[in-house]
Amino acid sequence: MGELRTVAELMAISARTAPKSAGHDFIVTKIIEGEECVKLGDEMIAYGVRSGKRNFDRDGENVKKSSAVLLVGLLDASALGLNCGACGSSKCIAINAFEGEFRGPQCAFRLLDMGIALGSAVKTASMLNVDNRIMYRAGVVAREIGLIDADFAMGIPLAATGKNIFFDR
Repeated sequence: MGELRTVAELMAISARTAPKSAGHDFIVTKIIEGEECVKLGDEMIAYGVRSGKRNFDRDGENVKKSSAVLLVGLLDASALGLNCGACGSSKCIAINAFEGEFRGPQCAFRLLDMGIALGSAVKTASMLNVDNRIMYRAGVVAREIGLIDADFAMGIPLAATGKNIFFDR
């Protein structure tokens, strides 16, 4: 559905133009559609089985039914340099010293930037009456299978159906 590609593109613009700490932008975005959505959904289901983690199957089924997914991530984000302690360290942390589902740790301010970017993106979808849901699980697997080059990522699947497929699951 070409209309949802357009919505995803507008959402990516919203993420890009969202305010960022000290004006430094480390946000990356990518739109996937069609067979890539099915592949991501299938891989999410497989990840849940392999890891024993809950709800990867549920979210994977939602992604498979989506027309598009906007992936939003942080890449090579530096610490803001405030030594604020919000990350749990008394001085700014060494970024990306640990590899897990995401690379981390990340500066709390950069994670806030990402949250604002995600909120801006879903606000745009909502204004256009497109159903969506921010999914941590989609970001984990999108990184793992190379759909997005990011240290930390979330996915926002999109659908325009008679009933919102992302709720009452």
